[in-house]
Amino acid sequence: MSVRSYFSDSYADARARFVAACAGAGLDIESHRHPLTGPDGGPLFVDVVRIGPADATKLLLTVSGTHGVEGFCGSGCQIGWLESGLWRELPAGVGMLIVHAVNPHGFAWIRRVNEDNVDLNRNFVDHDAVPADNPGYRELADSLCPLEWDEASTRLTRIASQAFIDRHGDRAFVAAVSGGQYGHPDGIFYGGREPVWSNRLMHDICAREMANVRGLAVIDFHTGLGPYGYGELICRHRPGSEALARARRWYGDSVTSPGMGQSASPVIDGNLRMAFVGWLPAAEVTSTAIEYGTYPEDRVFDAIRADNWLHLHGDPTTPKGRAIKAEMREMFYPAADDWKDMVWERSVQVQRQALRGLAG
Repeated sequence: MSVRSYFSDSYADARARFVAACAGAGLDIESHRHPLTGPDGGPLFVDVVRIGPADATKLLLTVSGTHGVEGFCGSGCQIGWLESGLWRELPAGVGMLIVHAVNPHGFAWIRRVNEDNVDLNRNFVDHDAVPADNPGYRELADSLCPLEWDEASTRLTRIASQAFIDRHGDRAFVAAVSGGQYGHPDGIFYGGREPVWSNRLMHDICAREMANVRGLAVIDFHTGLGPYGYGELICRHRPGSEALARARRWYGDSVTSPGMGQSASPVIDGNLRMAFVGWLPAAEVTSTAIEYGTYPEDRVFDAIRADNWLHLHGDPTTPKGRAIKAEMREMFYPAADDWKDMVWERSVQVQRQALRGLAG
C-alpha cells in the first residue's frame, strides 16, 4: 500500500479513516464532540486513543490539527502509524497517546484558527495576567487585515511591511506579525482572552491520562514554514536547559531552537506543547514540533491574510471564496505526492527516535 493512502481529502474523511484505523488495530477511542459543526453541518470531534500500559510512567503524545488546516498532514501521519502497524513498536513500559484533530473546527473549515478566530498555538498563556503587548502588530494591524482583498490592498500591505522592516529589521517584523497578539480579536495570530474549548479539553486530557507520567515526549505536527517537504524539529525549551539538551540527544543536531535564532519559527508564547511543562511539574517533558515546509513564506502569509479577510468580510461560497480556500489548503497541505512521501518518512523517524529516547 502506498503511504499516500494514509492522507485524506477532508476533515470528515480523516476522522472516519482515523476511527477505522483504531478499530482495525483493536484500540478503543475516546471521542469529544465539539459544540459547533463543520461547513457541511456535520459533527466535529477530537478523538483520543491510548496505546500500551495504562499505568505507563513514560508516554509519547502526538497531536494533529493544532492549526486546523495543518491537520491534513498530522492526521495522515497518525493514521499511517496505526494502519501500518508501527504502533506495535512501543518499548516495554512506554505508552502512547494520540490526539487526532485537536482543533476540529479549523480543520473542517480549512482555517489555521479555531471557531473564535484564535490561534490555538498562542492560547496557552496565563489569561489572568496582563496580556503581552505587541506594539509592532498594533502599528501594522490595518495593513495586515484590510477591508478589501484585491491587488491594491495587497500592494499597500507590502509597502507598509517593507517600511516597517526598513525601520526595525526583519526579525522585528516577524515577531510583530506572527509572534502572537492579544489586542485584535479580528486579526491574525490572535491568542485569545481566555482558554478556548480545545485548550480546556487538552488540559482535561492531561489531568486524566498523565497523572502517573514522569517522562513525556510531545510531538505536534505543523506545516507551512521552511523548505518544501523538510520536517524541521523545533524545540522551544529554554536555551541551555536540560530539556533542550535531551531533545538533541534523542533527535540529533537537526533540532532547532527559536530562542537561539536557529528556527524558521519566531519565539512565541502560548504554544500547546509547552503547556505540558507547567501542567506536569514532576515530569521530564521533552516537547517538539515537526514543521514541514510547503511554499515560499510570502505566499503562505498572503493565504493566511486572505482567509482572515474571507471570514470577516467575504463569502466562502463564492468563486473568490472558493479560490481563497483552495489556496489556503494547498499552502498547508500540498497536493503533490512527493510531499506526502517526505512527510511520512520524517514522521516515522522522529516518532521512533522519541520512543527510543523515552525507553533509554
